[in-house]
Amino acid sequence: MNLPNLITLSRIPSMFVIVGLMYCDFPGAPSLAFWLFILCAVGDWFDGYLARRQGLVSTFGKLMDALTDKIMVVGLVVAFVQKNEIPVPLALITICREFLITGMRMVASSKGVIVPADRGGKAKTMTQLIALGFLLGAPMAASDWSRFVPVDLTLFVQIVHQIGFYGFVLGTVLAVWSGVRYVIQHRTVVFSDADGANSRNGS
Repeated sequence: MNLPNLITLSRIPSMFVIVGLMYCDFPGAPSLAFWLFILCAVGDWFDGYLARRQGLVSTFGKLMDALTDKIMVVGLVVAFVQKNEIPVPLALITICREFLITGMRMVASSKGVIVPADRGGKAKTMTQLIALGFLLGAPMAASDWSRFVPVDLTLFVQIVHQIGFYGFVLGTVLAVWSGVRYVIQHRTVVFSDADGANSRNGS
């Protein structure tokens, strides 16, 4: 187990910590959740950079990098649904898409075909993560910043939350679009009885 893979896998327990902090009432909890999320986002870039720089790029790393992103998104989406900040239909679309594509990638992998993320899938994930960052930032501003800033932050908090919400709506649209592209591009590999031999690009 090399350092890039350890950084990648660290996002899984980090997701649980972030969600736990979302339900804590002590001062600073929203800020801790937000900055841990940002640290995970930086780690998402750094693990790939480190793997390429040290020549440690592997099939395991590629698959787990995409999988841990999905785990982070799904975990936070479930928490925001419980807090009534993300509508259930958007959450269901997101979760179904992630399970469907992950399942199809596993089928492709069993046939010897490794499907890394393409630009559409990466754009979807980045949009979702940015949106979730804004949704985490809103309670940080409302709860923590308001203790020190001598102005009313209500409007600012509303704007930050709205950016996060509509950003997630856009992320859901991209999730459907990239998922449909994935199914169309890789249907012959996934739904064929023959084993694949070549690596293809996917989301």
